[in-house]
Amino acid sequence: MTEVSSEVLSPVEVDSSNFSWRHVGGLWRTAGILIPFLIVFITLSIVNGQFLTRQNLVVNILYLQSPILIIAAAGTLVLIAGGLDLSVAATFVLASDIAAQVALHTNPEFAIVLALLCGALVGLVNGVVVAYLRINALIATLAMSFVVSGIAEVATNNTFYSLFNKPSLGKFATTNFLGAQSAIWITLVVVVLLGLALWRTTFGRYVFAAGGNAEAARLAGVRVSRVRIVTYVLSGSAAALAGVISLAQTLTTTPYSNESSLAFTVLAGIVVGGTSIIGGDGSVTRTVIGVLFIALIQNGFELLQFNAFFIPLVTGVILIIAVALDVWLRQRRR
Repeated sequence: MTEVSSEVLSPVEVDSSNFSWRHVGGLWRTAGILIPFLIVFITLSIVNGQFLTRQNLVVNILYLQSPILIIAAAGTLVLIAGGLDLSVAATFVLASDIAAQVALHTNPEFAIVLALLCGALVGLVNGVVVAYLRINALIATLAMSFVVSGIAEVATNNTFYSLFNKPSLGKFATTNFLGAQSAIWITLVVVVLLGLALWRTTFGRYVFAAGGNAEAARLAGVRVSRVRIVTYVLSGSAAALAGVISLAQTLTTTPYSNESSLAFTVLAGIVVGGTSIIGGDGSVTRTVIGVLFIALIQNGFELLQFNAFFIPLVTGVILIIAVALDVWLRQRRR
């Protein structure tokens, strides 16, 4: 599945004079992440016998990266639409706390639904603040992360919860089906649905229009503010779902100190996957490859017993290269 990015001047018609270059740019972005991914994958397959094992590929990479992939897939839509969401880490932890508290006193199904609704509410507030109050997305969502963190700490009295005595919620992420855990299947469903929404629907074209040329999109009849709000709601819901999956995987809530870099890890995966940092161009498929590419590097460091302190350095260099490629492609397009 490959999304066709469109810096459109109209939600209905694409400027044919620029179509060829956009197609070439999309191929460059795909090659820019797919080729390094394949190089790292093949290299690790050759130099370490443990890499191609089911335990490593399915559990250590796909299973553990499921929460990140879900958040990044939804975050791709936010970035394409011209926004940014730095509140996902706080929403992730809040949803985990809510699900844990509710699951201890009621049933897991209600806990999951309530956590998702809270995530959607956070996303809705983010979208309204950014779209209608015209507050910079970075500042608005960063401020929201502090607000959500404060709410969670007050609600939980800064207490961490364990569900080891009530493990039924764990089935949400750990149930095996066709050789893979349910967390992986949930991630696959989310990624496919968001990819299809971006690639095949009118809403997807509007997302590209909102980020590519918001003023032209408004003149063409696109309700840009509403489109951006929907992307933030999806992002908040995805962060909440990821928090619930993480809780189900570990049966313990997550300290905020452990998730302080989550938002930037997600953003790195999206940008490394070729989504433009200023909107109008991106792909859920490439985001998945970007997230897994970073995961492969981390996994490779562990398997080869390299110093883990170099992982942030390598990730930072890759991120700079990805942004430089984005700038180069945009300059060539002009």
